[in-house]
Amino acid sequence: MRLSELTHPNQLHGLSISELEDVACQIRERHLQVVSTSGGHLGPGLGVVELTLALYQTLDLDHDRVVWDVGHQAYPHKLITGRFTNFDSLRQQKGVAGYLKRTESSFDHFGAGHASTSISAALGMALARDRRGEDFKCAAVIGDGALTGGMALEAINHAGHLPTTPLLVVLNDNDMSISPPVGALSTYLNRIRHSPPLQFLSDSVQESVKNLPFMGGELPAELKSLKGSMRRLAVPKVGAVFEELGFTYMGPIDGHDISAMVRTFQAAHRVGGPVMVHVVTTKGKGYPYAEADQVGYHAQSAFDLTTGKSLPSKTPKPPSYSKVFGQTLIKLCEQDSKVVGITAAMATGTGLDLLQKALPDQYIDVGIAEQHAVTLAAGMACEGLKPVCAIYSTFLQRAYDQLIHDVGIQNLPVTFVMDRAGIVGADGPTHQGQYDISYLRAVPNFTVMAPKDEAELQRMLVTCLDHNGPAALRIPRGSGQGVPLMEEGWEPLKIGRGEVLLEGDDLLIVAYGAMVPEAVDTAKLLNDSGISTTVVNARFLRPLDQALIHPLARRIGKVVTMEEGALAGGFGAAIIESLVDQDLLVPTLRIGIPDQLVDHASPKQSKEALGLTASQIAQRIKERFSFELPESLITQQASQSLNN
Repeated sequence: MRLSELTHPNQLHGLSISELEDVACQIRERHLQVVSTSGGHLGPGLGVVELTLALYQTLDLDHDRVVWDVGHQAYPHKLITGRFTNFDSLRQQKGVAGYLKRTESSFDHFGAGHASTSISAALGMALARDRRGEDFKCAAVIGDGALTGGMALEAINHAGHLPTTPLLVVLNDNDMSISPPVGALSTYLNRIRHSPPLQFLSDSVQESVKNLPFMGGELPAELKSLKGSMRRLAVPKVGAVFEELGFTYMGPIDGHDISAMVRTFQAAHRVGGPVMVHVVTTKGKGYPYAEADQVGYHAQSAFDLTTGKSLPSKTPKPPSYSKVFGQTLIKLCEQDSKVVGITAAMATGTGLDLLQKALPDQYIDVGIAEQHAVTLAAGMACEGLKPVCAIYSTFLQRAYDQLIHDVGIQNLPVTFVMDRAGIVGADGPTHQGQYDISYLRAVPNFTVMAPKDEAELQRMLVTCLDHNGPAALRIPRGSGQGVPLMEEGWEPLKIGRGEVLLEGDDLLIVAYGAMVPEAVDTAKLLNDSGISTTVVNARFLRPLDQALIHPLARRIGKVVTMEEGALAGGFGAAIIESLVDQDLLVPTLRIGIPDQLVDHASPKQSKEALGLTASQIAQRIKERFSFELPESLITQQASQSLNN
């Protein structure tokens, strides 16, 4: 069967193993061709091709439910559920999403871009099924990295308490998340993965004594009485944890052997209760470069399929904010042994991989466990350390209670560096860092800031570590502004102090973080139209520099706020509340992300769609405030029009 002819996964039913293996080859070929051209997640999908085909051989996707944890491992799923033809549009604006999306296909039973949610969702579906008296199957596919998340363990705990609720959990064990997983669970799975098949202890005892002449090969009475108990003690070693938690454990089995998996899944469906099928796969399977470098090929920009090397950028770029953060943190750790970097399985993405290599004793990876990371940092701060939690803005949402309860209320000196804050592009709604401004504004005791460029990031990091209380700074995805950087000797900023970048009399723009450069560009466009603009780099969200902003707002009388975050409860809202509290009722225009989800597209496309480019903002400002152009400028423009 040609992969291009597959529009429904049930078309796989009845295919021979050799035919399925041929489909697997076609999936890998299409997967590699598309990702090498446009970029996307590579290793996760390549590793689950056979797993997907085998599982779907045992399911009826018109009725049964499959929940894929995270979703970036489900590219093979997309290719056999009617999206082969338009798979070229993967992660592009209005194209195929990089994660599962319920609105994209009826076969995407649950969407997710954050890890560890699948078992909870699948169990919820199973309970709803049983309540309605239906009989469809529910399966969750979760990676060993995601299994470190507390939510997954909570779901296992609940499911194991429901012995008559059929639920299949497929543990896709490739010994990886984005980076190698950490912790006791990973060590346990690794031991299972590499353990030889075990025999019952009773058989071993029988073998060891059969040739002893005084026993005649028979077990003595006292050993016979222990035979049953020894058997019970020995059997649960493989998968013992899951068995003890109420699951029937099957495995580990070869995740690239379709025949073995089909037989195992068929047996699992017959159990009638919660089942854990442990499948061992190779991340990046079938592409040697991805198998050899499973971290680097987790996700890739466009690359040369023949060499495996990324295609060079057409223009050189400044270092990324993440890299500048990582390099600066190394220096600060060298100067102070109390400083410790913490990541939740995102070392490479946050720049902490640099710290891991340089100073491993001052680096901690807790796995996919953001809640634990935050409270761990709180405990360390209690004992005099200076923890720096580097977590994506969208992932820090998962630890909101810990931010409040364990750090904010206790006023502990923990630094949070929120990477990927703002528009992030092709990963779509689950990864946009659009909420941290809003969700941190209300947390007690927090000092919150955002740099206008990478040099200010360096100073802000020092500011956070010098501050005796909770502090958070947000940094955007991608390259910095290309400003000069210092090697060391950074001076901390005065907390709650902004700066004036441009001065004018007609309009006041107060911008925060990544929108400051856009504010300067907007002011220059307005100036070309005769509108003189003051631009303030707020620097701080909490506390606001009211001593700077209020007099300017009173004098100028027209205010624009700019932020790359949700307008609801955001930076602009904070400015307006501050003005109203002082009875400064001045016309104000808020620029930011409106009350909507931001779908997958390039960051540039997303910003254009949201009206966040300098030219769009300048036009909105003119329309909002109905600026009248100076007579001299009107005459000049009229003259230019006649000449043209």
